[in-house]
Amino acid sequence: MSQDYKTDDEILGKAYDAKLMKRLLGYVKPYKKYVVLAILLNIVVAVFGPLRPYLTKIAIDDNIKNKDYHGLMLITFALIATLIFQAVVQYFLTYYTEYMGQKIIYDIRTKLFTHIQKLALKFFDKTPIGRIVTRVTNDVESLNEMFSSGIVMVFSDLFIIIWIFLFMFLMDWQLSLVTLSVLPVLFYGTFLFRKKVRDSYRDVRFHLARLNSYMQEHVTGMNVVQIFNKEERELKRFSGINKDHTEANIKSILYYAVFFPGVEFLSSIALALIIWYGGGQVVQSYMSIGVLFAFIQYTEMFFRPIRDLSEKYNIMQTAMASSERIFKLLDDDTFVKQPDIPVSLNKISGKVEFKDVWFAYDKENYVLKNVSFNIEPGETVAIVGATGAGKTSLINILTRFYDIAKGEILIDGINIKNVDKRELRRHISIVLQDVFLFSGTIKSNISLNNPLVTDEMIISAATNVGADKFISALPDKYNEVVKEKGATLSVGQKQLLSFARALAYDPQILILDEATSSIDTETEIIIQNAIEKLLAGRSAIVIAHRLSTIQNADKILVMHKGELREMGTHQELLAKRGIYYKLYQLQYKDQEISKTA
Repeated sequence: MSQDYKTDDEILGKAYDAKLMKRLLGYVKPYKKYVVLAILLNIVVAVFGPLRPYLTKIAIDDNIKNKDYHGLMLITFALIATLIFQAVVQYFLTYYTEYMGQKIIYDIRTKLFTHIQKLALKFFDKTPIGRIVTRVTNDVESLNEMFSSGIVMVFSDLFIIIWIFLFMFLMDWQLSLVTLSVLPVLFYGTFLFRKKVRDSYRDVRFHLARLNSYMQEHVTGMNVVQIFNKEERELKRFSGINKDHTEANIKSILYYAVFFPGVEFLSSIALALIIWYGGGQVVQSYMSIGVLFAFIQYTEMFFRPIRDLSEKYNIMQTAMASSERIFKLLDDDTFVKQPDIPVSLNKISGKVEFKDVWFAYDKENYVLKNVSFNIEPGETVAIVGATGAGKTSLINILTRFYDIAKGEILIDGINIKNVDKRELRRHISIVLQDVFLFSGTIKSNISLNNPLVTDEMIISAATNVGADKFISALPDKYNEVVKEKGATLSVGQKQLLSFARALAYDPQILILDEATSSIDTETEIIIQNAIEKLLAGRSAIVIAHRLSTIQNADKILVMHKGELREMGTHQELLAKRGIYYKLYQLQYKDQEISKTA
């Protein structure tokens, strides 16, 4: 795990951060009517609990003592009515707070996903996928607890305590002071508990992040683990990380195991003080038995919201840490800049021009240097060169996954920086070496669920690239279920689907990035037979290691260390006896060796 990842997941911040809370409340604003309703319901529901001991006091002192059976029945019905009414109000309170919480979480999660989709590829180059997924799932879910069980429900606990204080002091202020004499010890214990739990929570988060990172990495690379018989060694490493996480959780449990019995102990002391002082007052006839009985009930009732507030503190602390990480992601401005006033491309002919283009992924460490070339409409241009020569970078900047440092890239004479990214990419399709298929069906992976891509267009595209042959042999044909990453399909079949996907969108510019390098000979023949038909009327850029596949290209660009070193047809470049000639000779020798073998 990288140091950045470690630092990011250790973020804890304050238990309450005013700036973060202000931003979070911005998401509450559309649902403020639910917040107001929830607070009003809290005020109402909070009074019913403390009201019952007061009614009990009346029943004892006024009805039982005076043998008033009719009055006792009225008090009994009043107690039952408060319980029923409280249950009804509690139902609506729970429903509206949970409803509000879910709506807010929906808005935050949608905004996060929308933001992530707009980020440039540079962001994903430096950010682990697991971290992004955690932000959208775990961290957002932590906020759900705060919105549904934290912010609003805190009012419930506070109002209960206020009503208890009010009823206690109305009945007997002296006994109230005796009862509350344990509060300084309770407040100090609560402060100490929060500090310890805060440190413990940081450890748990850190070790959980390590655990998640390790699991993701090693499940993804399970084939490597198994082929090199690393199971036992990786199990030992995992056990160590798992042990650290378990011990951090046990430490956290220890603090809870001490705090909550401690609260119960203080509650018992407060009860003992009431019996000692209040009982003496009753014996001396200075206090009624009803007041003493009510105070005993209030004491048991008072410490419950104290415990709840400690839980709310942990929810708030978790939410603050999660919101800090969420807003850090939302504030990330790694974007490919959109033009203020976009120029429309409309229908293009497919002319592409690179003019003195310089590009670097990292500051001034240029991977492309002073590159200039033209692609005429309908022309097929191949790009060759050693690994790291800058071939794929040319595609990345043409599609504006990254922006260039210097120079210009023009399509039909229009600078692509002046075109909306979505409109630009609407005219370009790419077939990559590593095909990514989504969970769904064959049809959805070709159309990408675009309603404008009809079934006829899907079948036509699949037929053109030769994919229809294997699709028709599947039990459900185009509705055949595709597992994650296309696990049930061969490499060749996945590649054919990517060809069909590209053609279904009918682009004017088609890019093939080593698209046939992972395909078996039989499948390559199918694609090569269809390639002329596929590229007809389209400008095409073909990147290939196997030079035999691009000999018929209209133009071949030879890249070397980020520079365009040679340009011409296959025969012209061989005649120059330069870099292309050497590459061709190397591949030719390899083929001769393989034939001999």
